Amino acid sequence: MGLRIHHAMLLPCSALTLIVTGCAGMSESERSTAVGAGLGAIAGSVIGDSRRGALIGAGVGALGGYLWSNESARRKAALEKAAAGTGVEVSQTGDNRLKLALPGDLSFDSGSAEIRPGMRPILDELARDLRAQPAAVVHIVGHTDSARGDAFNDPLSVNRASRTRDYLVGQGVDSRRITIDGRGARDPVADNATEAGRARNRRIEILVGDPQRG
Repeated sequence: MGLRIHHAMLLPCSALTLIVTGCAGMSESERSTAVGAGLGAIAGSVIGDSRRGALIGAGVGALGGYLWSNESARRKAALEKAAAGTGVEVSQTGDNRLKLALPGDLSFDSGSAEIRPGMRPILDELARDLRAQPAAVVHIVGHTDSARGDAFNDPLSVNRASRTRDYLVGQGVDSRRITIDGRGARDPVADNATEAGRARNRRIEILVGDPQRG
């Protein structure tokens, strides 16, 4: 007896292939977000006409997810200007979000979730922009160096993301627009064998996206 594949699954599975292959160049946290959104959309289409399928489909939005607009480019330029000379990296991701990577020598001391003063002007500029652009959504990912084990680093990375979210909320950004995650020491961008490398790994990544509208 041959395997039967419902025709409704062919397009979603092809879409998942596009999502996975399109994730090249993203960090682990960005890949997880993109693939997760794709799986949700596929689940909604396979479930079909059921109420649950409709809710899943509405929740995850369209595949591709984000639109890089003139406003996105303006936001990037403004934040690059605010971050000049600080070591903050401002870039456009493969899924059309603005990414801010704030290293540890600016953002957090080793073992701490307290925001350092040098990080606040960047967050203030971001908050001003988000207040003026209420459709934009934010995902904050906390990271640590490898100086301690996972039992310490995992909750610390979440706490760093949480403190960053709380700072933005305190500046008037709606908390419902912000999601957080913590990666511990599992997604390094530099060598943890050096102090300079550990400072780069001890960071916050903030992803800002303008969702596509159907």
